[in-house]
Amino acid sequence: QVQLVESGGGLVQAGGSLRLSCVASGRTSNNYAMGWFRQAPGKEREFVAAIPWSGGGTYYANSVKDRFTISRDNAKNTVYLQMNSLKPEDTAVYYCAAGTYPGSSSYRAWNYWGQGTQVTVSS
Repeated sequence: QVQLVESGGGLVQAGGSLRLSCVASGRTSNNYAMGWFRQAPGKEREFVAAIPWSGGGTYYANSVKDRFTISRDNAKNTVYLQMNSLKPEDTAVYYCAAGTYPGSSSYRAWNYWGQGTQVTVSS
């Protein structure tokens, strides 16, 4: 089992920045890929970004490419999501996930989930 705890969400104006963090505990030695998803009210959970255990070959949704950056510090069992140039449409609950396949954009392919952190972008 892997436990994931997100932090760093909040309220920000459009054009602003936030950095989300996700700390993993438990069976983290399994070299899981890490990802971020988000879910807005009334919408399906959607893929945002992912990074393999090695840290190379990151993946992004088209809607966040060039604005968001995913990174990880394996020594700290932590993955980050730096979000710049935020837009009101980025408003959602952001979830951290751990899984085997970093290239999968389907939430069904990911094994472990955090409780989520709210990001609200005002116009």
